[in-house]
Amino acid sequence: MRHAVRGRKLGRTASHRVAMFRNQLASLVEKERIVTTLSKAKELRPIAERVITQTKRGTVHARRMAGRWLADRDLLKKLFDEIGPRMADRPGGYLRIVKLGSRKGDGAELAVLELVDFQPSAPPAPPEDAKGKKAKGGDEAGEGAKAEKKAKAKANKAAQPKAGPRAKGEKRVRTDAHAKGAAKVKAPRKAGAE
Repeated sequence: MRHAVRGRKLGRTASHRVAMFRNQLASLVEKERIVTTLSKAKELRPIAERVITQTKRGTVHARRMAGRWLADRDLLKKLFDEIGPRMADRPGGYLRIVKLGSRKGDGAELAVLELVDFQPSAPPAPPEDAKGKKAKGGDEAGEGAKAEKKAKAKANKAAQPKAGPRAKGEKRVRTDAHAKGAAKVKAPRKAGAE
């Protein structure tokens, strides 16, 4: 029995777990916000907080200690030059976990792990016309092209044969699925049916 053994195994070997946390930490430093499962977020937070605490010292040794978790020099530079100074006056608690609910595929609890001072960047506003209206991505020439596309689509639809009752003497046209020599497709058996 695993009495009083800290940490979650997360269904991985120790080396796989460490590699996963290194990758997640790199993504966290790069984007300052990641979406992962709740259990992974809870395991990653103490590691990330220890690494951010190293930035407060700012020594070469602290940089090397943080480098054990972050292999990318650019991310290490961002950590010490941008993230560290922002957290200088904070005595810990640099990250927050926000629960998102269950994932649709497997029902796993999802969570957001982000820096507490994370500010989402707003998407750029669309450019405005001289009249003050928002541009919808087209001028008069663009509108003419749209009308032309609609006309072509309408012509293609009219050219297709209509489904319905056949006239007398008209032959039935077989589709590929019903043509002679077409491969027969079996429907999958239902679970439990024999």
